[in-house]
Amino acid sequence: MMNDNPLEHLIKLLGSLPGLGNRSARRIALHLLSKRGGLMVPLAEALKNTAENIKNCHICNTLDMTDPCQICRDIKRDKRQICVVAQVSDVWAIERTGAFKGTYHVLGGLLSALDGIGPEDLGIERLKLRLEEMEGKEGQEVILALSATVDGQSTAHYIADILWPLGIKVSRLAHGMPVGGELDYLDDGTITTALRSRA
Repeated sequence: MMNDNPLEHLIKLLGSLPGLGNRSARRIALHLLSKRGGLMVPLAEALKNTAENIKNCHICNTLDMTDPCQICRDIKRDKRQICVVAQVSDVWAIERTGAFKGTYHVLGGLLSALDGIGPEDLGIERLKLRLEEMEGKEGQEVILALSATVDGQSTAHYIADILWPLGIKVSRLAHGMPVGGELDYLDDGTITTALRSRA
């Protein structure tokens, strides 16, 4: 329920963003208020415009203004190669490198017993259906580009087990991917090496 005080409500909303606590939220709110016309109003309009116009692609689950997204519609992309990532930010990280010319599948997270995230909470079943509907298994490959964390590795094992009966090649990012590393924080050269050296 909205607080009667709009400033306190704004601080509460800002404080709920990842990496921001109450103190940071207060500083940001005060900064926005000091630049109402030059920053706060355009930011509010950009947030409204984004909420109204950005949608999830029904094929790969990434974000775009169109559905299907630009990547899924691109006829130059190799539709037989699907790179599975946890978040949309991982798609952006790989796309920055220019090293991958296939398509993507965004899970929307990773399996996590601690956070109560199971297979039914992710886009794993949709990935399986997508692969089953593809014509011919020749040349198909699923690249598991998941973080080298405990949750990332358990998600990769689960997906590999689910896809094994389909007879599709499943590979993972290899060299250059540090244990405990997350895609969005890696430099372009590391991601490129990991893609080219996948096992």
